[in-house]
This record gives sequence, structure tokens and C-alpha cells, in this order.
Amino acid sequence: MSRIGNKVIILPSGVSVSVADGNVVSVKGPKGTLSQVVDSDISVEIEGSEIKVKRPTEQKRHKALHGLYRSLINNMIIGVHAGYKKELEIIGVGYKASAANNVLELQLGYSHNIFMAIPEEIKLSTTSEKGQNPKVILEGIDKELIGSVAAKIKSLRKVEPYKGKGIRFVGEVIRRKAGKSASKK
Repeated sequence: MSRIGNKVIILPSGVSVSVADGNVVSVKGPKGTLSQVVDSDISVEIEGSEIKVKRPTEQKRHKALHGLYRSLINNMIIGVHAGYKKELEIIGVGYKASAANNVLELQLGYSHNIFMAIPEEIKLSTTSEKGQNPKVILEGIDKELIGSVAAKIKSLRKVEPYKGKGIRFVGEVIRRKAGKSASKK
């Protein structure tokens, strides 16, 4: 029994959902529109301000798809209503970030600067206050796209466990190592 798939999705005010031919679910809200193709075996039913996702059988594949599509539809509804935001923190001496025209420029201790084009659907901003680590802020309506872009930025300089230098999410806890201990004479 899929616990996630059986949960009913409640529509917030200002958000409308429609199911078109080919099982395409479209969600329209104040921040934009998203659509997702749902597997033909899974049915999506709209009853007033509630959405129910149903599966035909108890096969393992149907159970997996049931929870998956329920979560994807819920993420689309949250995205067009409230939006998503990810903040990355850059820790290290001389590490900097700047943004212009959806192009992120990073100085991460390599011999050259890294320029990264960010998709148009994502709003990009950077902050660097005195005494604080530089931050990269990604905002948008597509949770999957924001997550993949944030992971790509993070992979440019992974956090190392000795000094904690690198790119991490704000509030992320990194497991630190002790390093070498001095030899006794």
C-alpha cells in the first residue's frame, strides 16, 4: 500500500489543474504554468479542490509510479503557488560569486574563473556581505530543475572534510575529519 500515493492533494486558491489527452497534467498558478506527462496506467482524478492519483493493480511497478506521480503533481502545485528557493554558501579564502544576465561567475581557487549559464526559468542572485560567506540564491517554480542546477553548482567545488572549504547548501552539516596529529619526539 503506497502511503504517499493514497494521500489526497488539496488545491490552494488561485491554482487550477487540468488533465489533457495523453494523460498530460497541467498546473496553472500565480507564478506560472507547469505540465507533466503521467504514465498511461496511472489515473488522475480532479474532484472540486481535491486531486486523487489512482493505480489499476497492486503490481510493484504500479505502486512505484503511484507515489512518484502523486509527488510530482504535488511539487508542481507548490511550485506555481509558492515557488522554490535554494541557497548555496561558498566557503573558502578568495572564493567569490557574481551574477549578470543569468550567467553565474565563480572564483573557486582554480587558475581560471568558471562561467555557468543558468536556465531562463530560474531567477539567480548572489549576495556577499562583509564578514559573511558569499551566497548564491536560486528561485523558481520547477523543483527538479532548481535541484539539478544547485547540484551542478555544488559539484564545481565539493566540500572537503578537513577545513570545510567548498560549496554547500545553507544549513548543511558537513562531517569533519581531525587531520594529521603532530608526531612526538
